[in-house]
Amino acid sequence: MTAFAKNQWYVAAYGREIGRELLGRTILDEPIAFYRAESDDKVIALADRCVHRRYPLTAGRLDGDTVVCGYHGFTYDTGGTCVFVPGQKRVPRTARVRSYPVVEQDSLVWVWIGDPALADPGAVPRAPWLADPRWTTVGGMEPIDADYGLLVDNLLDLSHETYLHGGYIGTPEVAETPITTEVDEGAGVVRVSRHMDDAECPPFYARSTGIEGRITRWQDIEYHAPCLYLLHSRIAPVGVLPEPDGSDPNAFHVEITYAITPSTDRHVYDFWAVSRDFAQDDEEVSTFLHDLNRTVVLQDVAALNVLQKALDTEREGYQELSINIDTGGLAARRILARLAAEGEKTAPVVASP
Repeated sequence: MTAFAKNQWYVAAYGREIGRELLGRTILDEPIAFYRAESDDKVIALADRCVHRRYPLTAGRLDGDTVVCGYHGFTYDTGGTCVFVPGQKRVPRTARVRSYPVVEQDSLVWVWIGDPALADPGAVPRAPWLADPRWTTVGGMEPIDADYGLLVDNLLDLSHETYLHGGYIGTPEVAETPITTEVDEGAGVVRVSRHMDDAECPPFYARSTGIEGRITRWQDIEYHAPCLYLLHSRIAPVGVLPEPDGSDPNAFHVEITYAITPSTDRHVYDFWAVSRDFAQDDEEVSTFLHDLNRTVVLQDVAALNVLQKALDTEREGYQELSINIDTGGLAARRILARLAAEGEKTAPVVASP
């Protein structure tokens, strides 16, 4: 199984998901309760277990900015400190739950899992189009019952589009066209590019752009380990290239964003979004791209669920075969293993209440 990198930022939710109702998510085996403070609208993240009898706080309620446990009424402020216990005036000194650093950026809510002293808000990777009015975005989230490393592999090797997503986004050229891979080990970034000069136009782009005939199709991936995956897609009629000054007015651009957030060792949250710089006000295009991309995501969900079950039955010591299309995924594995090892070295000892 892919080890968890603890001292990292992970996407917990879309900003629109968090409001004045308690939202529970389990991230890296840690159950967390999220809500927005009434006073300043900031997102709060607290351990989703009451210090008293471990009752989930998400089964309780909000009272202003505090969380009231639904079992015995223990009440916690936004920093996780207990401010009320039933039947006595003195609140035990150890009555507190863990609070987590949070950053809300580009329509995503990020939470830091690890030593809070190491949490640097400036290190959160960007996906600015998600909150840019010049782009129109649709998205969602699907859970997968598989090791999160399998989803990383899946997204860094898009040759599977030809076979798993044929008739939606896959065409023969995706599997046939060689890739280039660049790895920045220090920054934890993997880049995989596939440029198709003359390719079939799949329904995903034909129906959304109106292009008829064959296309120039570019797929440029940036994976920012461990969580954020960006696919910069460029679609244009065959022979239409960017201008000498770098502008690209005659092409269609789609930014596909995935946040890969491990929940447990057999469960991962697959956040996905499709942003476009064309037909921004066309609701039919938005609905089409949302529904078709969700269909594609669900195909990945089904495939990875099957793959995980198969791997669980493999004998110990089985051998994988890797080829050129796997260079990005193999680089990501190395980076994830390093980040996990570094996290173990710096992980604080946290006593359970």
